[in-house]
Amino acid sequence: MQKHQLMILGLIIAALAFVAFSSPDTIRDVPLPNILFILADDLGYGDVGGYNPESKVPTPYLDQFASEGMRFTDAHSPATVCTPTRYSVMTGRMAFRTGYRGVFTGVGGPCLIEKERLTLPQMLQNQGYTTACFGKWHIGMTFLDKDGNRIQVGGIKGVEQIDYSRAIPDAPIHRGFDHFYGTACCPTTDWLYAYIDGDRIPVPPTKLIDKSSLPKHPYGNDCRGGKVADNFHHEEVDLVFLEKSQKFIEEHVQSNPGKPFFLFHSMQAVHLPSFAADQFKGKTGAGPHGDFIFEMDFIVGELLKTLKKSGISDSTVVIFASDNGPEVPTVLDMRKTHQHDGARPWRGVKRDQWEGGHRTPFIVRWPGKIEAGSTSDQMLSLTDVMATLAEITNARLPDDAAEDSYNMLPVLLGTQGDKPVRRTLLQQTMSLAMSIRDGQWKYLDHKGSGGNNYQRDGAWGMKPYALKNTDPSAPGQLYDLATDPGETHNLYSKHPEIVESMKEQLEGFKKSGRSAPFRQ
Repeated sequence: MQKHQLMILGLIIAALAFVAFSSPDTIRDVPLPNILFILADDLGYGDVGGYNPESKVPTPYLDQFASEGMRFTDAHSPATVCTPTRYSVMTGRMAFRTGYRGVFTGVGGPCLIEKERLTLPQMLQNQGYTTACFGKWHIGMTFLDKDGNRIQVGGIKGVEQIDYSRAIPDAPIHRGFDHFYGTACCPTTDWLYAYIDGDRIPVPPTKLIDKSSLPKHPYGNDCRGGKVADNFHHEEVDLVFLEKSQKFIEEHVQSNPGKPFFLFHSMQAVHLPSFAADQFKGKTGAGPHGDFIFEMDFIVGELLKTLKKSGISDSTVVIFASDNGPEVPTVLDMRKTHQHDGARPWRGVKRDQWEGGHRTPFIVRWPGKIEAGSTSDQMLSLTDVMATLAEITNARLPDDAAEDSYNMLPVLLGTQGDKPVRRTLLQQTMSLAMSIRDGQWKYLDHKGSGGNNYQRDGAWGMKPYALKNTDPSAPGQLYDLATDPGETHNLYSKHPEIVESMKEQLEGFKKSGRSAPFRQ
């Protein structure tokens, strides 16, 4: 072969190598990234400065984080409350398909995730990841009594029956996590105030909680009168979770520098009661809940600093999201006392099927892959995390897993363009009321909010925020979000053909067991 031919061949090979490395497909050819998934609790779209310019609570770390990654403006929790959303995140499957209604409290269980179902952490384990979860679980656990029987009594009576010498058979370490330290349900709300390490409670609760020692304010009334362990302090919970996550990152990098990890940091913040740690009290001028949001933002910043300090910031995908919209008391009181609206600019709050109940912040950073400071209006559900991470980590998803999960990697890499990845989006409430999006159209298969009672008066009454029903005889609701993002004009009777089409789609997704396309 002539010299000039060799040169040409070399240039061709180099060019092909460059194209290959620049292609989304070659994510497979580079080392697998670490993954940090931070899930806030009850954080509204309007609670973050980058989403709400009128926010009265500073969120400097999240704002900086968004400037380094991609901010989604049409992202949604799959449900309007904790438990079903968390099931959906961990499985890529809508929780209504299990038939479970409501949320778990205390010793509620068994685990909603079926033993044979592939979970997000298990999928990543199969790809060589070390997996860890620190924080709130809230997808159900089985607690056993002294005879080895599952406790089926709620409240404090159920807590009093726990045999702490027995392992929890369906704890997170039996659903795909190598490490878990956290709580069964809402950490500072739900009867059992004790930390679970792996599948046991090493320091059992021995005394009734003394609520007289806790802060008194409008956002501090959700703490049920359960039993508390000596090492459990209501105002320090999120700092405990932070310490566990930081220690995991540091130790993993030192002991397994070549092995990727998946860390699910599942916050208590900013679920009621709003008990910020001492160093954050009075720091915002936006009251106790504003201080709690400020603490949440600080924790995000500390986790990002830990990645940088450990030398892995550039090789880690970081995802930040919330499990549903903001809680009723925080929104109603802060609107009046601090001119801060955690649901802005949407109608509805936590539990509601309207946008404020499930449209949430969603930010992703991946240096060198995701354009810094970018914004996407692609419709996204938290169910999509599983299929997206599957694509990033070369995992093959079978068709009996992640049935409601779409791969959003092309959006993250900027190769998707304006073409929507998702045409439709399913949402549910804790009562299994359903809605479906199809592009600009949103159909609610029920009357009212699907969650909160807007005819209720009183301290936290929603009646002042009830809107006039523009189609009172309609059994459901239809909104055009392109022209009416506030969901103020019910078009159900004006567009019966759209209603019929969307209801047919919804029923089809229910019966088929999936809303994502088959992958085989």
